[in-house]
Amino acid sequence: MRKKLIAGNWKMNLNVTDTRKMLSELVEKNLNSEVEALICPPFTSLEAASEILKGTNIKLGAQNVSEYEDGARTGEISTNMLKDLSVSYVIIGHSERRTYYGETDEIVNEKIKRTLSQNLKAVLCVGEDEVERRENRHEEVVKSQLEKGLREISENTEDIVIAYEPIWAIGTGNTCSSEDAESMCKFIRSSVANIFSSEIADNMRILYGGSVKPSNVRELMSNENIDGALVGGASLKAEDFQSLVNFGE
Repeated sequence: MRKKLIAGNWKMNLNVTDTRKMLSELVEKNLNSEVEALICPPFTSLEAASEILKGTNIKLGAQNVSEYEDGARTGEISTNMLKDLSVSYVIIGHSERRTYYGETDEIVNEKIKRTLSQNLKAVLCVGEDEVERRENRHEEVVKSQLEKGLREISENTEDIVIAYEPIWAIGTGNTCSSEDAESMCKFIRSSVANIFSSEIADNMRILYGGSVKPSNVRELMSNENIDGALVGGASLKAEDFQSLVNFGE
């Protein structure tokens, strides 16, 4: 049985003061213990978040990581730095990283390898843009991202999470229909089976991300192949994130 995962990607929002306030409120709330909760704040807030979340069931994640171990890489953050702050998950290949910062599938692949080698969990983001969806190339695009992103990976596959994020639905208020989201997540699972094995695919969690909010999370989570959500704006307030983890309640 795959445990549901609700991951909050704060992006470039909430400074350290805001982080302390939000998480201090969140840890006091009742969260569904059968759902894994994950918060991914900006790098500047990781230490504060780590302190507040210590001893709770809420996991801490980073929004990015370097593919390099250490050294002369100005502005980069290593896996060792993240582990020192009790980070357990890393978001890799988010569409914004691919679009705005030129991250290729090859870079994404190296980051996943680095992350897994250090016993951190990788959240691999895949998804098509509006043109690719309109031209009915969404499956082709996502399959390519999966094959290239997971190339030459054979160990620690249990530490990989896939997040399907249709780019045209991120922050736009346009959500994939529940049926379309399920269809793509099912396709992703079959693609993972081809890359690895049916057993690995059956156990791998696949998240949906794209304007997920308390009002639609329950419907999305009712689908067989959707094992959670990668959430942006709706994860910034404690009461909203609680509602997401509790599937709208």
